[in-house]
Amino acid sequence: METVPLFSQGFSLAFGSCLHQEKELALLSKAAAQSPNAFVFIGDNVYADTYDSMKINKAYQTLACNPNFQLLKQSTPIYATWDDHDYGMDDVGKYYPLKEASKRMFNAFFQPPNQDELLSHPGIYQAYCFSYRGKKIQLILLDTRTFRSSLKRINKPSEETDTYYPYERLYLPVYTEDSTMLGEGQWAWLAEQLKVKAAVTIIASSTQFATEYNGYETWANFPNEQERMRNLIYAVRKEHVVFISGDVHYAELSKDCTSEYPLYDLTSSGISESWGFAAPNVHREDGPIMDNNFGVVRIRPWRKKITFSIYSKQGLSFQRIISLDELEFK
Repeated sequence: METVPLFSQGFSLAFGSCLHQEKELALLSKAAAQSPNAFVFIGDNVYADTYDSMKINKAYQTLACNPNFQLLKQSTPIYATWDDHDYGMDDVGKYYPLKEASKRMFNAFFQPPNQDELLSHPGIYQAYCFSYRGKKIQLILLDTRTFRSSLKRINKPSEETDTYYPYERLYLPVYTEDSTMLGEGQWAWLAEQLKVKAAVTIIASSTQFATEYNGYETWANFPNEQERMRNLIYAVRKEHVVFISGDVHYAELSKDCTSEYPLYDLTSSGISESWGFAAPNVHREDGPIMDNNFGVVRIRPWRKKITFSIYSKQGLSFQRIISLDELEFK
């Protein structure tokens, strides 16, 4: 467990996703200026999109030479997981043939603090605890690529388009019993991690957890797995759980109220990449922010408060303060 410096504003974790290694990445310097206790790269940390492992390595080396990345690395402890474009190819899952080579290059570049543990199992899922004013802050980094089942592609997208989805959806929900996001080994590991006593637990998922189905990549593509996550949190009576996510090239705060207490999901995307529209999301509480952005989760456990913030080049885009009392079993 790492003891972090004390700041009057509380423990803060900054994070972001979707950064192209050949772009300026000025938001990384702005994130460093927030003086967070840690920064999490939550996926699409480079864009490789290849079946050539040398191209993955080249993408990482390009990022390593970026001055804004170097400034962040010199000033802030870095943690990371991956999504599809740095794992290998757009929207791929467990059948990507270079996943072991990708893992080696991920470890070599980010040098996770617990590399021995990471090398003891397939995939790159990790967990860390930070000590702040005598309170434990837990960070769980999921791997939503190495074990994920294949998506169910819509064969005739044009027939699936309507006024609610004013774009071409790609995927349909998968309900088969053996479909998975995490794989049984990672699920078993996660169950043990959720037994750890902590003031707050932050679960980092490269794809959005608390959104509705929208035809793109989300946990809602595997509804049984989404429900399994909810059930696991409640089975172990784990309170004060929040999610952070990326992937979609816009920022928003989602709130899933289908369970015993609300599950918030702060999405930050992308640091350099953008998209022309935001998908429908009935769980959206704030956003969408279409400008390039990064997120900050600030925790003040002695006041039982969490602050969710999104920053863009112009400064603060939105902020939401919630009480930890809301994230407890009634």
